[in-house]
Amino acid sequence: MTESEADLLALLRELDDPEWLERPRHYGRGETAVHFGVLMARLEVDFAARCTAEQDTRDSSEYGRIVVPADVTVCGTRIVVCVSKFGSLALVCADNPGAFVGTDDAQTEGELDGADLAKVNRALVELGYVVVAEELLESDYDGPSRLPWHVQRPSWWDRFFGIF
Repeated sequence: MTESEADLLALLRELDDPEWLERPRHYGRGETAVHFGVLMARLEVDFAARCTAEQDTRDSSEYGRIVVPADVTVCGTRIVVCVSKFGSLALVCADNPGAFVGTDDAQTEGELDGADLAKVNRALVELGYVVVAEELLESDYDGPSRLPWHVQRPSWWDRFFGIF
Protein backbone atom coordinates (compact mmCIF):
# COMPACT_ATOMS: atom_id res chain seq x y z
CA MET A 1 0.00 0.00 0.00
CA THR A 2 1.51 3.31 -1.06
CA GLU A 3 0.72 6.09 1.35
CA SER A 4 0.75 9.82 0.77
CA GLU A 5 2.98 11.93 2.98
CA ALA A 6 -0.07 13.38 4.75
CA ASP A 7 -1.47 9.89 5.39
CA LEU A 8 1.91 8.71 6.68
CA LEU A 9 2.21 11.68 9.01
CA ALA A 10 -1.30 10.97 10.29
CA LEU A 11 -0.28 7.35 10.92
CA LEU A 12 2.84 8.44 12.82
CA ARG A 13 0.70 10.70 15.00
CA GLU A 14 -1.79 7.89 15.59
CA LEU A 15 0.98 5.49 16.69
CA ASP A 16 2.57 8.09 18.99
CA ASP A 17 1.56 7.17 22.55
CA PRO A 18 3.54 9.14 25.16
CA GLU A 19 3.08 6.33 27.69
CA TRP A 20 4.80 3.81 25.42
CA LEU A 21 8.02 5.20 23.94
CA GLU A 22 10.09 2.11 23.16
CA ARG A 23 7.31 -0.13 21.91
CA PRO A 24 3.53 0.01 21.53
CA ARG A 25 1.24 -1.08 24.32
CA HIS A 26 0.32 -4.43 22.72
CA TYR A 27 3.74 -5.19 21.25
CA GLY A 28 4.26 -8.85 20.35
CA ARG A 29 7.98 -9.54 20.40
CA GLY A 30 7.59 -13.08 19.04
CA GLU A 31 5.20 -12.02 16.29
CA THR A 32 7.52 -9.18 15.29
CA ALA A 33 10.47 -11.61 15.15
CA VAL A 34 8.57 -13.98 12.88
CA HIS A 35 7.47 -11.16 10.58
CA PHE A 36 11.05 -9.84 10.44
CA GLY A 37 12.36 -13.33 9.62
CA VAL A 38 9.88 -13.67 6.76
CA LEU A 39 11.04 -10.30 5.40
CA MET A 40 14.68 -11.34 5.59
CA ALA A 41 13.97 -14.65 3.83
CA ARG A 42 12.05 -12.80 1.11
CA LEU A 43 14.90 -10.34 0.50
CA GLU A 44 17.39 -13.21 0.35
CA VAL A 45 15.28 -14.88 -2.34
CA ASP A 46 14.67 -11.66 -4.25
CA PHE A 47 18.38 -10.73 -4.29
CA ALA A 48 19.65 -14.34 -4.45
CA ALA A 49 22.06 -13.56 -1.64
CA ARG A 50 22.56 -14.01 2.06
CA CYS A 51 21.52 -10.88 3.96
CA THR A 52 22.68 -9.95 7.44
CA ALA A 53 20.50 -8.69 10.24
CA GLU A 54 20.51 -7.10 13.66
CA GLN A 55 17.30 -7.65 15.53
CA ASP A 56 15.54 -7.28 18.85
CA THR A 57 17.34 -4.01 19.50
CA ARG A 58 17.21 -3.09 23.17
CA ASP A 59 16.43 0.40 24.49
CA SER A 60 15.24 1.43 21.04
CA SER A 61 11.98 1.80 19.17
CA GLU A 62 13.69 0.16 16.18
CA TYR A 63 13.22 -3.60 16.11
CA GLY A 64 16.05 -4.34 13.73
CA ARG A 65 17.83 -3.92 10.41
CA ILE A 66 18.36 -6.12 7.40
CA VAL A 67 21.31 -5.45 5.12
CA VAL A 68 21.30 -6.46 1.46
CA PRO A 69 25.01 -6.79 0.61
CA ALA A 70 26.61 -4.28 -1.75
CA ASP A 71 27.96 -6.93 -4.11
CA VAL A 72 24.45 -8.00 -5.17
CA THR A 73 23.05 -4.52 -5.83
CA VAL A 74 23.25 -2.87 -9.23
CA CYS A 75 25.13 0.18 -7.92
CA GLY A 76 27.40 -1.68 -5.52
CA THR A 77 26.02 0.04 -2.41
CA ARG A 78 24.38 -1.96 0.34
CA ILE A 79 20.70 -1.46 1.04
CA VAL A 80 19.58 -1.20 4.66
CA VAL A 81 16.01 -1.87 5.72
CA CYS A 82 15.12 -0.60 9.20
CA VAL A 83 12.01 -1.97 10.91
CA SER A 84 10.31 -0.21 13.82
CA LYS A 85 8.54 -1.87 16.73
CA PHE A 86 5.58 0.39 15.87
CA GLY A 87 2.93 -0.52 13.34
CA SER A 88 5.24 -2.39 10.97
CA LEU A 89 6.88 0.89 9.95
CA ALA A 90 9.90 0.40 7.70
CA LEU A 91 12.57 2.58 6.16
CA VAL A 92 14.75 1.78 3.15
CA CYS A 93 18.08 3.52 2.64
CA ALA A 94 21.29 3.19 0.68
CA ASP A 95 24.38 2.43 2.78
CA ASN A 96 22.98 3.58 6.15
CA PRO A 97 20.28 5.86 7.54
CA GLY A 98 21.48 9.43 7.09
CA ALA A 99 24.06 8.61 4.43
CA PHE A 100 21.83 10.35 1.88
CA VAL A 101 18.92 12.77 2.22
CA GLY A 102 16.68 9.88 1.12
CA THR A 103 16.31 7.30 -1.62
CA ASP A 104 15.81 9.97 -4.31
CA ASP A 105 19.14 11.55 -3.34
CA ALA A 106 20.85 8.13 -3.32
CA GLN A 107 19.49 7.44 -6.81
CA THR A 108 20.62 10.85 -8.08
CA GLU A 109 24.10 10.18 -6.67
CA GLY A 110 24.18 6.81 -8.48
CA GLU A 111 24.25 4.81 -5.25
CA LEU A 112 20.80 3.19 -5.45
CA ASP A 113 19.21 1.57 -8.47
CA GLY A 114 15.49 2.10 -9.01
CA ALA A 115 14.88 -1.59 -9.74
CA ASP A 116 16.64 -2.63 -6.51
CA LEU A 117 14.60 -0.09 -4.55
CA ALA A 118 11.39 -1.30 -6.18
CA LYS A 119 12.27 -4.89 -5.28
CA VAL A 120 12.72 -4.00 -1.61
CA ASN A 121 9.61 -1.80 -1.49
CA ARG A 122 7.53 -4.51 -3.17
CA ALA A 123 8.63 -7.08 -0.57
CA LEU A 124 7.84 -4.69 2.28
CA VAL A 125 4.40 -3.75 0.99
CA GLU A 126 3.45 -7.35 0.12
CA LEU A 127 4.39 -8.40 3.66
CA GLY A 128 2.28 -5.67 5.24
CA TYR A 129 4.94 -3.13 6.17
CA VAL A 130 4.36 0.59 5.75
CA VAL A 131 7.33 2.22 4.04
CA VAL A 132 8.10 5.69 5.39
CA ALA A 133 10.49 7.95 3.48
CA GLU A 134 13.61 9.04 5.33
CA GLU A 135 12.82 12.65 4.40
CA LEU A 136 9.55 12.46 6.33
CA LEU A 137 11.18 10.73 9.30
CA GLU A 138 13.83 13.45 9.46
CA SER A 139 11.22 16.20 9.75
CA ASP A 140 10.82 17.89 13.14
CA TYR A 141 8.94 15.88 15.73
CA ASP A 142 5.98 17.76 17.16
CA GLY A 143 4.10 14.99 18.93
CA PRO A 144 3.15 14.63 22.61
CA SER A 145 5.92 12.25 23.72
CA ARG A 146 8.91 13.44 25.73
CA LEU A 147 11.90 12.12 23.82
CA PRO A 148 15.24 11.41 25.52
CA TRP A 149 17.32 14.29 26.81
CA HIS A 150 20.19 13.50 24.44
CA VAL A 151 18.10 14.27 21.35
CA GLN A 152 18.80 17.90 20.53
CA ARG A 153 16.46 18.37 17.56
CA PRO A 154 13.84 15.61 17.81
CA SER A 155 12.59 14.09 14.57
CA TRP A 156 10.06 11.40 13.75
CA TRP A 157 13.08 9.13 13.20
CA ASP A 158 14.00 9.59 16.89
CA ARG A 159 10.44 8.73 17.91
CA PHE A 160 10.00 5.52 15.91
CA PHE A 161 13.55 4.27 15.24
CA GLY A 162 15.63 5.99 17.91
CA ILE A 163 17.47 4.88 21.02
CA PHE A 164 16.00 5.46 24.46
